[in-house]
Amino acid sequence: MTDAEPPFQDPAVEAAFAAFPAPARRGLLTLRRLIFETAAETPGVGALEETLKWGQPAYLTPETGSGSTIRLGRPKQGGFALYTHCQTSILLDFRSLFPEDFVYEGNRAVLFEEGAALSLDKLRRLVHSALTYRLRRRSGP
Repeated sequence: MTDAEPPFQDPAVEAAFAAFPAPARRGLLTLRRLIFETAAETPGVGALEETLKWGQPAYLTPETGSGSTIRLGRPKQGGFALYTHCQTSILLDFRSLFPEDFVYEGNRAVLFEEGAALSLDKLRRLVHSALTYRLRRRSGP
């Protein structure tokens, strides 16, 4: 797979993306790029670690500890999804801003249909919130 930006550093993560069906892979690669772009432009996040958690690509902020893990994957019902930690308020807060704009799976995922256009400006808010979750909690309300 050569269409990943930034290039993969971990062969296991690259293999996980290669295993996704092509329509889902395109959407997941778009979300991956959004995660890296948002991290790069957000002060206090630092370098991301891209790894696998539960067999899914996962994005962590080990350098600064600023955020909560974001995962990308395929739900059982098909399509693809962006997952946040279900014991945080990240997805609930996002859902309160955009209740009708996305399909949600409880307080853990935003679900997408393969081939659907992604609302990247809105999703950037979700990614930013996850990448800065601990920073915001440390600084208080």
